[in-house]
Order: sequence, then structure tokens, then C-alpha cells
Amino acid sequence: MIKKIQTNSLEETKQLAQKIGSKIQGKTLILLNGELGAGKTSFTQGLALGLEISKHVSSPTFTLMKNYFGRLPLNHIDAYRLEGHPQDLGFEELFDEDSVTVIEWPLYLMDELPESCLKVNIEIGIGDSRVFEFIANGDVHEALIRDLI
Repeated sequence: MIKKIQTNSLEETKQLAQKIGSKIQGKTLILLNGELGAGKTSFTQGLALGLEISKHVSSPTFTLMKNYFGRLPLNHIDAYRLEGHPQDLGFEELFDEDSVTVIEWPLYLMDELPESCLKVNIEIGIGDSRVFEFIANGDVHEALIRDLI
């Protein structure tokens, strides 16, 4: 299932992600693609609100991964610094847990990722607008975007 949605502000982007986060019931993998400044971390912040996470979510660029706890645990991975340095970091263990895993720059981890996931491609529009292309693989992930307008 594929859906495209445009947001016109940072607030709309976070609201969209929060709506998705509020629908998550268990093990979920979300792959965020987009150039620098596209809004991957902002999307994750909104998702965290939907997961009832009160702690501020920031980019894990220098730590590779940050964990947050709310209604479900959130594992936030930024694989940007792994470009050209493939390595087994044990992330596949996260995909077996009852948690939400969000990966920014997933192309650097593609060999380790399961097929069942929600891919989110983010394009920068004019001003603060963004176009989100959601590609859902698997029933769990399709349910997350089915009702999005």
C-alpha cells in the first residue's frame, strides 16, 4: 500500500506522525528517507508524542541510537555515519522486540532489515511544506496508514 500526503508546516508534520504513533499497537519498523533537513527527526518527535513519550526526542547522529519509553519503547537509530562502514551492530535484535524502531538513513543498514516495515520518503517542498510517501509492507504497517487522508 502506498499513500502520499503533503504537510504545510512543522506542526502539521508532527501531527501527522503523532496520528500514526497513536495507532501503533506493537512491533513496528519505520524507515525514514530524505535529505538533510527534510524533517526525519521532527517526524520522529511527532511519532513519540503518539507513543506517549514525554522526554524530548533528538537526533541520535553521534550516538547512533537513542531509546525512549512510553506506551511502547521507541528505538531511534540514525545510520548516517555508517555510510561506507558496513558492520554488524546487532540492530536485528530490536526487530524481534515489542517496540517501535525508527531508522533514519536506512540505506546504510539494508542488509539487516526485515521486509515488513513502513518506508517513509520525505521530499522538501516550498517553505516548510513536505511531501510524505508512505510505502507499507505487511498488514501491521498497512493498518497504520490506511486511514490517513
